[in-house]
Formats: sequence, C-alpha cells, structure tokens
Amino acid sequence: MAGDAVPANRGGDVPALSGYDPESPLPRAGLGRFAFGSFGMGIYVTVPGLLLLYYLTNVLDVDAWLAGLVLLLPKFVDVVVHPFIGSLSDVGRARHGDRVRMLLIGTATLPFAFILLFAAPKGLLGGSAALFVAVLFTLANTMFAAYQVPYLSLPSDLATGYNQRTRLMSWRMVVLTFGILIGGALAPLLAPQETAGRGQYLSMAVVLGVIMLVTMLVGVSGVRLLLRTVPQSPSGGTHTSGGVIGRFKVAWSNKPFFWLMCSYLFMSTTTHLLLAGTPFYTEYVMDNPKLTTVLFAAFVAPAIVATPIWAKISRSRGKQPCLLVAQSFCVIGSLLLLLGRPGGLVLVLPSMLLLGVAFAGMQLFPFSMLPDTVKAGGEDAQRNAGAFTGLWTATEATGAALGPYLYAATLAIGGFVSSQADETVTQSSTAITAVRLGFGLVPALVMIVAIFLQTRYRLDDAARHAVDSPVDDSRVATS
Repeated sequence: MAGDAVPANRGGDVPALSGYDPESPLPRAGLGRFAFGSFGMGIYVTVPGLLLLYYLTNVLDVDAWLAGLVLLLPKFVDVVVHPFIGSLSDVGRARHGDRVRMLLIGTATLPFAFILLFAAPKGLLGGSAALFVAVLFTLANTMFAAYQVPYLSLPSDLATGYNQRTRLMSWRMVVLTFGILIGGALAPLLAPQETAGRGQYLSMAVVLGVIMLVTMLVGVSGVRLLLRTVPQSPSGGTHTSGGVIGRFKVAWSNKPFFWLMCSYLFMSTTTHLLLAGTPFYTEYVMDNPKLTTVLFAAFVAPAIVATPIWAKISRSRGKQPCLLVAQSFCVIGSLLLLLGRPGGLVLVLPSMLLLGVAFAGMQLFPFSMLPDTVKAGGEDAQRNAGAFTGLWTATEATGAALGPYLYAATLAIGGFVSSQADETVTQSSTAITAVRLGFGLVPALVMIVAIFLQTRYRLDDAARHAVDSPVDDSRVATS
C-alpha cells in the first residue's frame, strides 16, 4: 500500500502512509467540518420523505397510488445514476487525487433542484402535477448523488482503522441528526398540514434550500482538510479491468458488502416508510395533525444522545451485535404503534423514542461497516471505493422510494381518498385501519427481513482484529 503513490491534491501533498497508525485520532477540525456537510444532506433526505407524499395527495390532488409511483419511479433512475457517479468519482480520484470536483457539482445544484421540487405551478393538478414532481424529483436525486457518493467515499479513501471509521461516521451521524431534526421540524411549521397551500410549500423549500447550500459548502472544506492531514488508501496505479462494469464486479464479489447492502435496503425502506406515514398517523389515528412535529422529533432526536453511546458500546461488543439489537428495537417499537390512539400519546411517544434509538444504530453501524468491507477487499476494492459507495447509495435511494410506496400502497388498498389543499374528506374505517397497519405492522415485517439478511454478514469479528493491510484484509473479504 505504501508503494502505491497517490497524486497530490489541491490542498498540497498527501501525508505519507509509511509508519502511520490507522487508529491515530482524526483531527477534530476536519471531523467537525466534514460532519457539518451532513446537515444539508439530512434536510434533503428528510423533507421529501416527510412531506412529498402528503403534498401530492392533499395539495396537488394526486391519487394515492399515483403519488406512490411518483416517489418510486425516480428511484429506478437512481439505481443507475448512483453507481455511475461512483465510478466517475473513482476515475476522478485516480486522476486528481480527490473527489472534490464531483462534490462541488452536487453542492452547486442540489439546493436549487430541491426548491423547484415544491414549485408546482398553479393549475397543475392530478396527473400533470404528478409528472412535474416526478421529473423534478429525478433531477434533485441526481444532484444529491453527485454530493452524497463522493462524500460518503471519504471513510474508505482515508487509511484509518476500524474504530476511527466508526468515530468519523458517529460525528457525521450526530450532525445528520440535527439536520434531520431541524429540517423535519421546520418544514411542517413553515408549511402546516392543515392550512398550507402551494405558496407556503415553496417558501419552506427556499428557506431550507439556502441552509442546505451553506452547510454543504462547509462539508466540502472538511473533506479537503482531512485529505490534507490524513494518509489515503490507494487510488492510482493499476486500473481495474473492464471499466465501469469491472468496478461494479469488484463490489458485487465482496460478500460482506453484498449482505450488508441487502440488509440496508430493508432498513432504509422501514425508515422512510415511517417518515412518510407520520403525517397520516397523527391526523387520522391520533386525530391531531400538530403531533407530526412531536412524533418526528421523538423519532430523530434520540440519535443525538444514542449515537455516541452506540459508538462506545461497539468498541467492546462490535458493530454487528449492536446493529442486530438496534434492528430488534425497531421491530418492537413499530408493533407498539399498532395500538395507536387507544394507547394515547403516553404509549406512542415512548414507542417513537425507542424507534429513535434504533434509527441511530441503523444509521451509524451500516455506514461505518461499509468502509470496513472496502478495506477488507484489499487495494483493488479501495481503488474502487466510489463504485461501492454508488451501489450503496443506490440501495439507500431505492429504500427511500419503496418505503413511501409501500405505505401509499397500503393506503390505496384500504380505500384512502386523496384531496386538494382546501378540501376536507372523511376517510372510511377501512382507510383508517390501513393508516394504522401501514405505520405499525408493515415496518415491523420489513425489519424482520433486514435482521435475517444481516445475520449473513460475517466480517465484523475479523475486521475488529485485522491489521489494515490489503494482504490480511483480502483474506476475510471472501469469508
């Protein structure tokens, strides 16, 4: 690894790898700036998931089944776009020594695409409104990938060890949580469910878009600082044969990565299902739309405290056992939500808090285990870290679409009736039951599948004790 030269980046020469201790603490300044980039990402991954389905069905008069397709179909584009961007970022890193160029493209375009997503012109309703949102959602997701993929490739690009990778992602997770929490809390306040029309949704998007732009720029500065101060994994030298396809084959042949990615698909689906279902659950089950912000905060806020605790426990117990516990918490919390209004806020609030603790673990551990799988694949995998990350984020994007789609499908089966912003519709008892089951039983069943797949992941014990060298790690990559 030491003999594989990495080109100088724009911040200066990359520090020498020889004699570097992979568990040397990463600089706090770099950690903080890097993590701050996740604030804007938190806004984007949350607000469309929280409000877009409701915006379509209750403001733009789009039928529930069609609204679900609007959220799902752009994600099929993501399945192609994310891995392609990951491969492009690998090529860029091999040539220039970093992925900053791709990061800057995402930073300059995503906030504006986000604003346009909630800018449906007056007069667009039903199918035409659905088409408008679908096109803008596809564009915004593509711009998000241009930022997300190179950003999340950094832990694999740095020559850090098992615990430092967890530390890096724990900082990121805490700031991401603040982004999710503030974005998810501000959005319903700026565009209240019971009164908001098109203008308020657009104003909300402008405010949050500006915040996204500023925080993402800080994230870029953090990436540059860490690249200047920490040695990097191999990037140049021998190129992977087969071009883009060859890069993806390297990732797909990594068994720990494959099982982790499959499990995370169902974790992501569950998380985004809960986000999409929250406004419906508060309005039609709890009979109080104002509780949307309360339940959302209860779901997200625990991660601020739980993430450092999860990280500390994982240093002695390992990431895999902790992740399985977090997934189990998610199943329990979801099933408790089936009781709904009869149990009252006294039961629902603790259930959401338990789900919040689970959410923290299901964000921290998979994202810190991803670079473990890359390191385990040796130099060839490390040169193609962008391909790994692109496939990973494509999986996350697919889950982000499947979650709302599953919930929308549940509503459609129950006979839920869509409406315009100024229209009041009385839902049937069957529709109310669908709202409840979609928010409680369905996520529990999806998470059980995730647990089964996660048990197939075999890398954790070996990764905890492995020396960060391609020779040793490549032996555990196929286990």
